[in-house]
Amino acid sequence: MTGSVRGERPAAGTEAQATALLGWLTAPDAPRLCLVTGGPRRGKSALLAWFAAHGGRPGARRRRSTRELIPLAGQSTLGTAWTIANRLGVVARTPGELVQVLATTEARRAVLVLTDLHEAAEPEGIAELFGELSELGRIRLAVEVRADTPAHSLLAARRATVVEVSEPAEADGAPARGAGRTAERFARPPVDLADPRAVCAADPLLVTTGYTGGSGDDRGGLRSAWLRAGQSLCRDQEPAGRALVLLGALGDGADPRLRPALRDLAADAAWRVRWTRVRGDLTPPWPGPVTALGTIGDRLLVAGPTDAVHLLRTSDGTPAGQTFASPARRIKTLAPAPDGTLLLLDERGRLHTVRGLPGPRPPYLERLTAAVAATLTRHPGTALAAISGSVVVGDRLGSVHAFGLTGIHQAALHSGRVTAVTAVEAPPTPFLCSGGLDGTVRLWTPGQDPHPEPLVERPCPVVALHAAPTADGPSLAIAWADGLIELHHLDTKERLTFRPGPPVRAVVIAPDGGLVAGMDEALLRLDEGTRQRM
Repeated sequence: MTGSVRGERPAAGTEAQATALLGWLTAPDAPRLCLVTGGPRRGKSALLAWFAAHGGRPGARRRRSTRELIPLAGQSTLGTAWTIANRLGVVARTPGELVQVLATTEARRAVLVLTDLHEAAEPEGIAELFGELSELGRIRLAVEVRADTPAHSLLAARRATVVEVSEPAEADGAPARGAGRTAERFARPPVDLADPRAVCAADPLLVTTGYTGGSGDDRGGLRSAWLRAGQSLCRDQEPAGRALVLLGALGDGADPRLRPALRDLAADAAWRVRWTRVRGDLTPPWPGPVTALGTIGDRLLVAGPTDAVHLLRTSDGTPAGQTFASPARRIKTLAPAPDGTLLLLDERGRLHTVRGLPGPRPPYLERLTAAVAATLTRHPGTALAAISGSVVVGDRLGSVHAFGLTGIHQAALHSGRVTAVTAVEAPPTPFLCSGGLDGTVRLWTPGQDPHPEPLVERPCPVVALHAAPTADGPSLAIAWADGLIELHHLDTKERLTFRPGPPVRAVVIAPDGGLVAGMDEALLRLDEGTRQRM
């Protein structure tokens, strides 16, 4: 079997089935679902391990889709959804959200190779998820499942190719990535789901199965935190990293012993959690879902799907003033101007202004914002930022426009929609950064040629940006569509990363250098730890 793991040839006795799998994969009109069936010890898992590792045909014109081998033994439906989301570079809190995200975004093409469905903790629920995924155009699923099971009946009712392995195969080799963990998982003693140390050190998919299939006991708040941040927790990482993620998802009603225990476990992590606000928190209250963040002085501006903008202290997340209403409906982006005026971009791409702080407003700013607002009624914006004497707007065609007192500077920086812009008055020259659907972050000083190479590039869209001067020089926070947050120190080229678990909607750098991230069900502040940066 060693050769089959390298993709050279299938195990003896399964050559015909291997040919059938390759034929299914390359036939454009074949069903998106393939069921690999047969009795026990027939070599089904070994065949699929070979299939996952098998290379594309020499000289093939079409680029090979990613093949992801995912063992299902012991897995819950939720854990399976999180595993698939991590492999495909998307964020999904539930199986239904995974289907929706993959149906509505340009996720990469992939072939999911899924073994031992009949040994999963929730085989019928997983089968229903696979049936829905098989209806999506960009994904193929090759699923190992025994024919005498309810899960097989559920999938066989769909349009599917069936490959039956009926004869014992000669398979004695090492498993491919992720395969062969079944016996190891079943042999492990049960995890104490109320013990944070045990939970952070255990197999995260088994922890997920325990929390989803148990009695519903919240384990002092540990279960709720895990289910809120589970996709991040299911990634390969050290226990300190899991403890940090759990800290960021823990509610104020949790057992008071959990927070110090998790803080001790997270002592070696790259970040420290300063404070959190999650759905249901009362002291202080959770401000609601977040769509945009900003800062005015030492105060944090938090906007959501309604017209309310909350003012919180960046130091501890407590209310710092009366909530005020904006003229916008759903606030997409907010940008505080230097005089305290708050610029708001609504979901239609229109500009609104509201007084964030009392005080006189220079007449030239009124004229500038009025001119920008008039422009955006005809050409809607997709992203917004502001610095002294300038309002910066991104558009759906990939261009960034810097409206100033002396005119407009423009640059075509992205392929496709601009999703975020930020501007910072860092010496010697103010600059701005923009991010787009094309997965690039670009640096530009209006009036000069853009930098030819991206500042950062990843294979997923940018969600939000915020740049600010810090003690380490100008820093840039980036939120990506796959749930990753990055903090770049631009002068030193150092980078820190964090994945809170849910989709990140907004990020902002606090005046003292801390990082605040906003999500649908949580708001948290991070400070840099003592561990060496990347």
